Amino acid sequence: MNAPLNRPARTGEFLYSPMFPLGPSETPWKRLDVGGVATIEAAGRRVLTIAPEALTELAFQAFHDTSHLLRPGHLRQLRAILDDAEASENDRYVALEFLKNANIAAGGILPMCQDTGTAIVFGKKGSRVWVEGNEEEALARGVFRTFTETNLRYSQMAPLTMFDEVNTGNNLPVQFDIMAAPGDDHADEFHLMFVAKGGGSANKTFLFQETRAILNPERLYQFIETKMKTLGTSACPPYHLAIVIGGTSAEATLKTVKLASTRWLDALPTQGSAAGHAFRDLEAEMRVLEISRRLGIGAQFGGKYFCHDVRVIRLPRHGASLPVGIGVSCSADRQILAKITPEGVFLEQLETDPAKYLPETTDEHLGGETVAIDLTRPMDEIRATLSQYPVKTRVMLTGPMVVARDIAHAKIKERLDRGEPMPEYLRNHPVYYAGPAKTPAGYATGSFGPTTAGRMDSYVDQFQAAGGSFVMLAKGNRSRAVREACRKYRGFYLASIGGPAARLAKDCIRKVEVLEYPELGMEAVWRIEVENFPAFIVIDDKGNDFYDGLE
Repeated sequence: MNAPLNRPARTGEFLYSPMFPLGPSETPWKRLDVGGVATIEAAGRRVLTIAPEALTELAFQAFHDTSHLLRPGHLRQLRAILDDAEASENDRYVALEFLKNANIAAGGILPMCQDTGTAIVFGKKGSRVWVEGNEEEALARGVFRTFTETNLRYSQMAPLTMFDEVNTGNNLPVQFDIMAAPGDDHADEFHLMFVAKGGGSANKTFLFQETRAILNPERLYQFIETKMKTLGTSACPPYHLAIVIGGTSAEATLKTVKLASTRWLDALPTQGSAAGHAFRDLEAEMRVLEISRRLGIGAQFGGKYFCHDVRVIRLPRHGASLPVGIGVSCSADRQILAKITPEGVFLEQLETDPAKYLPETTDEHLGGETVAIDLTRPMDEIRATLSQYPVKTRVMLTGPMVVARDIAHAKIKERLDRGEPMPEYLRNHPVYYAGPAKTPAGYATGSFGPTTAGRMDSYVDQFQAAGGSFVMLAKGNRSRAVREACRKYRGFYLASIGGPAARLAKDCIRKVEVLEYPELGMEAVWRIEVENFPAFIVIDDKGNDFYDGLE
């Protein structure tokens, strides 16, 4: 940068800094056996040439790895929860489930989460990099291969009209953000990041249009604490929380939130200058982390570990604007770095042996009462058993459940609106809000974790009044209307741990069959048989709610 820190610019003085001046990376790399990369001489300079096949293979391997493997740092943070004497029993229980899930997913068959995400490719291409043909098409072919050739889920909906949609059947399209990299230091290199962003965590990205008035410590941290509570647990904490203060546009603020949540911006400077570049505020990060630990939400069901860590980034802004962005990377912390250089094609080395982070403990060492619930009993008996225990009680479910999510609920509502009765399967069984990934050969199911409960909130009162949905199972907090319906109709909402979809598929789900609407694919109504399926009582038949006060 051309000016000392903290010195105001003189009138007419040219000060330049890149908006995001990153320091050196400590990324561990592995070299891929991929051809199609060469160098040529042009105008006396070395130019990197990349064949489209190299990009396709890189994208294929990147999205496969990040669907099954995690960064060592993330796994160390999970283990640290188990080793922290101040962690709650529920914190430790959730952390152990995540480590078990990581161990299963690392086998490369079951993805770590049933929501295998939207494919996002972020890149910076040096000025002396030539890609033959259409680089976006080449990368999209790699994404297509990963999702169609492995056990991932198709989640992308193509609009046919304003109101009609169809699943694309291959998880395309890809979101591309590829830009030119300034400077000459890495002009013959192509740096990329591949992100699989699930809908649950994407839905917890927020923009707030504020003013200069919040730029004092008391007001700013009060604002952040209030907004943190609204994140809730539906995006599967513990979170990597990103907060961005300022921005030259709303779009720049939110893009910075996403990049900060992936740790792409960790090597930013830690103080600002008159040149107007971004910087990390380490003191603010520690203060926000402490606030998160005092909230009491914890790793989904009470405790200290609502967040693994926090990134707070300050950006320049227009004097009349102060955008503030907040977002998270969830327990499916899926991003992977890549680079193509004259030396070859490289991919970030993720952890292939997460078992080494598992402790020598069992569930019994974690403490807390666990109640076995027999789902083969009549619904009135199931509810009578649950009614004996307070919210936050850990339960283990064994027996049949029905699986139904957004589209199935909408179709059942249409039937009720026409005067038809509630389907017997919703009268007789708990309903699990979920949608499976593809089933690998030899398995009962693909990864099969819970989806966000709040999307079904508007149906609960009508469904319970019609004699169904008395016991619901999903993830995250719910609205006041759901609490009131459960109090009025003696219903229950149980929350499953959001995140360990591979672990649930392998260890807890024994049988899966379609009951209705097979044409909906993963949105069909399913009947499943479960064994020792873990959950917590969150809302009871008296209207008590573990998350009360977080709205």
